[in-house]
Amino acid sequence: MVVTLQEEFTVSERRACRVLDQPRTSQRYEPKPRDDEAALVKRMLELVRRRPRFGYRRIAWLLRQEGWRASATRIYRLWRREGLKVPQKKRKRRRLGTSENSCDRRRAEHQNHVWTWDFVFDHTTSGSTLKWLSIVDEYTRECLALKVDRGITSEDVIDTLAELFAMRGVPEHIRSDNGPEFIALAIQRWLAQVDVQTLYIEPGSPWENGYAESFHSRLRDEFLALEEFENLPAARKLTTAWKEDYNHHRPHSSLGYLAPADFAARCCSSVRATPSLQNSSGLTLTQTSITPGTRI
Repeated sequence: MVVTLQEEFTVSERRACRVLDQPRTSQRYEPKPRDDEAALVKRMLELVRRRPRFGYRRIAWLLRQEGWRASATRIYRLWRREGLKVPQKKRKRRRLGTSENSCDRRRAEHQNHVWTWDFVFDHTTSGSTLKWLSIVDEYTRECLALKVDRGITSEDVIDTLAELFAMRGVPEHIRSDNGPEFIALAIQRWLAQVDVQTLYIEPGSPWENGYAESFHSRLRDEFLALEEFENLPAARKLTTAWKEDYNHHRPHSSLGYLAPADFAARCCSSVRATPSLQNSSGLTLTQTSITPGTRI
């Protein structure tokens, strides 16, 4: 602005600064970049290329984890200077819904309290359909299972759940939509035998299963939209790698930028074991209950 006044009215810098009430010292100030700025920008750009859907706050958190002096304001300044920008998505209208089983009305209060599951679809480079089954702990945001196949039946769902129950314990509730795989009588009978309550949302109301929708949004945005799957084995290998990264390395904003596995580890300090359950196959399943942890 000072330079503009000088050129337009042919006046000195002193007079232009006096008119604008701007100290001349700030007008002549030239910022001196820190010694590590060039290396920091180089590393920041490397992380941006690896994670193109991350904004400056998550990139700043990753840099601090690596030991850089990278406050959010400093990274934002460098971010703007480099012309970086994450395209904004259109905001969808948020509805609470009317179902008593929605995620707003029946909230998860501790680990293994409420799991949510759903399906998402994509295809290989040849056009063949791929189907993913995701199971997420709503409290810790952990992705407990991410199974990909050409097709997934109710029997496949039961097998996946039985494996998870044996490894992690039995949840109190499972939230889902009314898809044929979830309302199948075989699944309902099996879940009743292990004392898991089903929370079915209202038909045509995906916002009532918000945690599943949010996870699938991240899955689509950060994985499915960026990868090409040559075949089913390649899809399985890439899916396993992405699930590992999501659980153990990806900072989650609702968890205070902790990775879901790190947040779950903090919750595990207050685990209380509860009596074992036994399913129809004779497999002993241990149910755990966790005292609600303090959210960060």
